[in-house]
Amino acid sequence: MNFRLVDSKWDQILDDALSADGSCVRIICPFIKEKAAKRLLQYGRPSVLEVITRFDLNCFRDGVSDISALRLLCKGGGKIRGIKNLHSKAYLIGANRTIVTSANLTEQGLIRNHELGFVAQDDEIAVSCHAYFDRLWKGASPDVSLKKLDQWESKVIAAWASGAGTKSTPSLGDEGKDVGFPAEPQTARMQGTIAEQGFVKFFGEGHNREIPTHPVLDEVKSSGAHWACTYPASKRPRMVRDGAIMFMARIVNPRDILIFGRGIGIHYMDGRDDATPADIELRNWKAKWPRYVRVHDVKFVNGVLSNGVSLNELMDELGSDSFASTNRHALAGQGNTNPRKAFNQQAAVELTPLAVSWLDARLEQSFSKHGKISPDVLATLDWPTVKL
Repeated sequence: MNFRLVDSKWDQILDDALSADGSCVRIICPFIKEKAAKRLLQYGRPSVLEVITRFDLNCFRDGVSDISALRLLCKGGGKIRGIKNLHSKAYLIGANRTIVTSANLTEQGLIRNHELGFVAQDDEIAVSCHAYFDRLWKGASPDVSLKKLDQWESKVIAAWASGAGTKSTPSLGDEGKDVGFPAEPQTARMQGTIAEQGFVKFFGEGHNREIPTHPVLDEVKSSGAHWACTYPASKRPRMVRDGAIMFMARIVNPRDILIFGRGIGIHYMDGRDDATPADIELRNWKAKWPRYVRVHDVKFVNGVLSNGVSLNELMDELGSDSFASTNRHALAGQGNTNPRKAFNQQAAVELTPLAVSWLDARLEQSFSKHGKISPDVLATLDWPTVKL
């Protein structure tokens, strides 16, 4: 029997199996993210690609699974079915290779988390695992269509845009098949450290600096940062993808930029994400700054701006590793590598993954020390009505 326990490097385990024989791939996994799903197709399109996962729309809303990942697999010839409360993870690849693990098909699960399982090339184990797959497959919901995925995505985006994770939002429902197992606990929301993109979004301008003792709640009220990051009319923020972590920062005197909160961004769409006359009437400065990156699952430091995180400290510690542009220039050996010159006249600046983790950790420390503005307080603020 070819059998071994594995507790790390699940990405390599999966790559080795697919490169050896990826003609038939059958997967049981509750949570699937787009970047990890691409691994399944990098060695070519399997003759058989069957996936059993969750169709709980709340999981897509909360960022633990991606509709875009399912769409990618469907376009790659995959058939995908859903089961409520699924928790098993198994990857059945080729003639008799079996991978059973605690790792979901996410970069977090394959690379970063402590996960345990086994890899086997054994006919008896393979037959048993395929029989288990077949039982679930027969009881699962019908194959999902691209049209259905588009419908689900519209629901999820509407929930994000209306303030999901801050206000009391109704359940989006579960489209999977109930096969009789008890309900699972609520899944945890996505954390900033697993995002593939991160930005510092600046509020205020060089000639309009705030004092560090300015209350964060007042800044949130005046900026509308609880539901959108604003960009100038001439700059549509098309670089921001769904799931990007948006760190909100206020320009202050003495000269610094203080991060006072974060949210999860939604890609910009013409029309939907442009200020309405009602928006401009409420905040007249939006006539100049009418473009939106809407955010959800926002969290803000309680107290005053100085309770937040200093961007100066980030730049002092990380140098050219602070921002995506300066990091690229440093690697290329040419161009600006000074982070303080990287965001002049910019509405936002893209962070490196290292800087995202650094800011996320410091912001969590601020939350622990000073607390967060409560969701009940945020729910009393103005919220948009979005038609998609």
